[in-house]
Amino acid sequence: MFDKAAALDAALRLFWQHGYEGTSIAALAEALKVTVPSLYLAFGNKESLFMLAVERYGQYNGKLYEEAFQQKTAREVARCILEGEVRLVLGNGTPDGCLMVHGALATGPGSETVRAAMAELRRVAEAEVADRFRRAKEEGDLPDGQDPASLAAYVMTVASGIAVQARSGLGRAELERVVEIAMTAWPPEQ
Repeated sequence: MFDKAAALDAALRLFWQHGYEGTSIAALAEALKVTVPSLYLAFGNKESLFMLAVERYGQYNGKLYEEAFQQKTAREVARCILEGEVRLVLGNGTPDGCLMVHGALATGPGSETVRAAMAELRRVAEAEVADRFRRAKEEGDLPDGQDPASLAAYVMTVASGIAVQARSGLGRAELERVVEIAMTAWPPEQ
C-alpha cells in the first residue's frame, strides 16, 4: 500500500538535500518507490510535489517560530530564532542547510513560480517576526528609535546566513559563535 506521508517525507529529504532544480523526477520516483506516472498521479507535477514538501518542512521550522514568539522579550525571541536555526540546519538525520533558503533560491526561467513562492514565504516569516517585535516595542521592550521591521530583517538575514554556512560545512560550535556575535549587536534592553 502506498504511504503518501512517507513518500512526502522522502521527497522533502531529496528537495532539502539537492534543491528544487537539483532533484529530478527520476530521482523522486526512485526515492518514493513509484513509477514516474504514479508519482504524477499521486502528487501532480514536480512543482506541486515541491510545494507539498515545503508545507511538510513547515512542520519542522514552524515550531521554531512558535517557540520563539512565546519568549518574553524581543532579545529572547531573536536568540531563540537564531539558536533554533542552528539546530534546524544541523539537525540529526536531516540534510544540512535550510530548504527555504537554498531549496529554490536560484532557479531557471521555467521555475520562476517556485523561486517566487519561496521568496514570498521568507517575506511572510520576516513579517511575522516584525509583528512580534512591534508588539515588543508597544510593551516598552525595545528602545525608542529601534525599527521592528529592520530588526526582523537583521534576524532573518543572520538566520539565512547560518543556513548557508551550515550547507557550506560550518560546524555547530562555529555557528553558535555566530549567534553570540549577532546578539552583541542587539539593542540594549530597556
